Amino acid sequence: QVQLVEFGGGLVQAGGSLRLSCAASGSIFSINDMGWYRQAPGKQRELVATIDSGGNTAAADSVKGRFTISRDNAKNTVSLQMNSLKFEDTAVYYCRADVVARGPGGSRGSFRYWGQGTQVTVSS
Repeated sequence: QVQLVEFGGGLVQAGGSLRLSCAASGSIFSINDMGWYRQAPGKQRELVATIDSGGNTAAADSVKGRFTISRDNAKNTVSLQMNSLKFEDTAVYYCRADVVARGPGGSRGSFRYWGQGTQVTVSS
């Protein structure tokens, strides 16, 4: 079984910074893509940023230049450094990992896992 646990959400004033981290644990052979998503009240979940196992990144236009995604392959963690936060960044943030692990039938495969979500609130 694989679990993703997120850390670092909270309340911050507009213009401030927060750092989110997510740690994957369990029977993991390797992790391919990792990413951060967010969901604001009344809105659909949206992609924030992704990073592959080679460190190549992509980010939504709304966060480019402000948010930076990084990962530590040795520790199976992914982080999101959020600077110059805006009120509209307020949302529940979720990490996602595509993990190569042993599935329910005992065979190796790639499975997508999600964290439980962490609240980020930016006050204007």
